[in-house]
Amino acid sequence: MKIKPSRASVIDHNPTRLNNIPFSIYWQTCVLAIFVLIPGLLEPVYAANVNVRAEFKPDPALPHRNTFTNKTPSNSHYCSYVPQTCINRGIISISAPISFRNSSRIIANNPDPRQGMMIRANSDWRTLIVTHAQTLETEELQVRITGIGTYTSIEPQNIHTLVPNASSWSDGLNKLWVGGYLWRGAGTCIGATTFVANWFGIPIYWTTPVSGATCSRAALYDIPNFTYRTLDFSYEMKTPNPLGMSSGDYNGEINYTVGPYQDIDMGDNMLPSDNILTIKFLLNVQHTLKVDIPPGGNKVELTPKGSWQEWMQNGRTPEKLFRDQPFMISASSRFKMQLACDRLVGDTCAISNTSSGHAVPVDVLVSMPNGIGNDDDSSVSREPLRASTGLLFKSTHYVDNKPSTLHFEIQRQHVLQMLSEQGKYSGNITVVWDSEI
Repeated sequence: MKIKPSRASVIDHNPTRLNNIPFSIYWQTCVLAIFVLIPGLLEPVYAANVNVRAEFKPDPALPHRNTFTNKTPSNSHYCSYVPQTCINRGIISISAPISFRNSSRIIANNPDPRQGMMIRANSDWRTLIVTHAQTLETEELQVRITGIGTYTSIEPQNIHTLVPNASSWSDGLNKLWVGGYLWRGAGTCIGATTFVANWFGIPIYWTTPVSGATCSRAALYDIPNFTYRTLDFSYEMKTPNPLGMSSGDYNGEINYTVGPYQDIDMGDNMLPSDNILTIKFLLNVQHTLKVDIPPGGNKVELTPKGSWQEWMQNGRTPEKLFRDQPFMISASSRFKMQLACDRLVGDTCAISNTSSGHAVPVDVLVSMPNGIGNDDDSSVSREPLRASTGLLFKSTHYVDNKPSTLHFEIQRQHVLQMLSEQGKYSGNITVVWDSEI
């Protein structure tokens, strides 16, 4: 008696069927809308976009690492000047195409912090929804701004024009502001302690406390022209658990308002070129589901315990006919297993007598290694597979090429029927591993 289960191959996110033989009037209406812009009543709103990309790809060397890897380059103005400082401090910073320019002269020793060098950012955790591009599944992602940076510029003035008693350009930049060099930060906003500057300005990076505190510096000399060339920001993410996500791309975005008293606030005097910063997130999930059955494993012969010789010599009816077929599995995601049958008895596949057509059911069960569990988190030991419904499994961590077992069994009452019929029983049983849940 021979039963032929499946031969395995790599599965990414399409179902694979494993068995002994090839597996299985558009009408558009145009509406013209006319708007009248009344000066003074409406302000133009502009948006600047930046992209954040992260991916999950299972790593055999780190099977318990169930987190996304940030693949977004740290391309901020500040980090381009001092890349090693950003690496040492773990600063991942992006440069947004937003600049700021003073609307009026910065007055020396102005007691109003909003008229000088000021940074305040909404640095609280914020939640957004990312959506799978095909399945429309959704997950929550959290993000917060951890720092603001820019390149401050006093062009076209030379530092000696602003600070007449400066002995050097470095000395002038130090004497231009209360508290010295801007890179030192202010208040609870800690600066990255690296000095890089030229005659006209200095790149800075200030951390932004979760409390959203305002940090400011007053000028010691009047500054007619003051510019922030870009808006650099660093961020922190809390990504969803990739093991519970489907393979593919998830997209989402979040908006930060920019300007006086907005999410990103540089004071009343420094006005932005764009009013909204849109951060677009792309999470890419690349799961692995791979099944390998050893050579010859697609032909299964069911025998009694101790072989047929014991039954013939002793005349004892076997308790059951069985075969344990090993296979190797690699998995990092949810998947289900199900039977597809040429002949069905109840909710399982059957083999039949080639002469009489008499059919008997074959129980198919599966056991899985540690790291793959049932939907209720219990271990997978001799779980019965069905033809009508799939059995759901999930990965608690990445399982890389671990041994598993398919159990094929014919119970004693059916063995008795087979012995009375005599002849050869055979059939095809297809086992499906499907990662598209």
